[in-house]
Amino acid sequence: MSTLIRLTSRLKSRHLTLLLAMERHRSLTRVAQEAGVSQPAATKTLAEIESIFGGPLFVRSRHGLQPTPLGQLALVRAQHMLQDLEHWAGEIDALHSGHATHLNIGAVPFVSGPLLTRAIEWLGSRHRITVTLQRATTDHLLRDLRSHELDCVIGRASAIAGARDVWHELLYAQHPALIANPRLAQRMARRQPDWRELASMNWILPSPATPIGNMVTELFVRAQAQPPLPIVETYSLEVIEGLLAGNDDLLSIVPEDIAMELCKNRRVALIPWNFDWELPPISLIRRVRDVPLQAEERFAEILRELCTVPRSE
Repeated sequence: MSTLIRLTSRLKSRHLTLLLAMERHRSLTRVAQEAGVSQPAATKTLAEIESIFGGPLFVRSRHGLQPTPLGQLALVRAQHMLQDLEHWAGEIDALHSGHATHLNIGAVPFVSGPLLTRAIEWLGSRHRITVTLQRATTDHLLRDLRSHELDCVIGRASAIAGARDVWHELLYAQHPALIANPRLAQRMARRQPDWRELASMNWILPSPATPIGNMVTELFVRAQAQPPLPIVETYSLEVIEGLLAGNDDLLSIVPEDIAMELCKNRRVALIPWNFDWELPPISLIRRVRDVPLQAEERFAEILRELCTVPRSE
């Protein structure tokens, strides 16, 4: 019997559930307790799974049951299959509620809120697609995309260079902007500070491990200035706005479109400053699929439409 036939004819959802329980507990005793079955029953189910896969999936060690290479593969695929079943259930629920389907979207914090709002509104009004939106840094979103928790991600494609399991479509470029409390912005607008002066000031910045944080560090190094140690490391726009509004000795660098949003209520202001660099562009990142999801295609069409018109419209 071929491997494909064994998988399609014998593999059950209870097998997948047991595999993920094994990953969590690494003990058949605890797996059996969680499932409410006897240990011999759990052992028998594991033997069924190993028969399907054609070899041992776990070996005993002093740290409990450890997965073999075949077991590691089974654990990854089991997680993906159960995530897909969960999404399938969400799509069925959406259909029963009068919607077409459901889409799980991730977006980095420095993607415009109004852009996302309009895109989600159009998904609903044009295609009856419901949405779950998650905000996080690109590395976290890509992890969830690869584990099938997300269907697509709006983020920075620089993080997937050389990857073969995902692909990206460029949406728009982003330019950096310097922002501060309006009083500090007014003082700094009277003259053009140099990088050494900027380095001595107090900053709110993303982590140096992020694309923007890394580029800011490189800017100061190129100017032969010591990169500032931020008072606060964050991507949270609410925190950035709140801290800048309450302190006239803090600065931050954010994408220009995000800066314009923050400046609308006049609690934050732009500082005139000509940067000689651009941020990594924003892209729609998707898993490589033999057949694209129709909901993803509709979302991509909407993003293309929104990203080709002036952002103020």
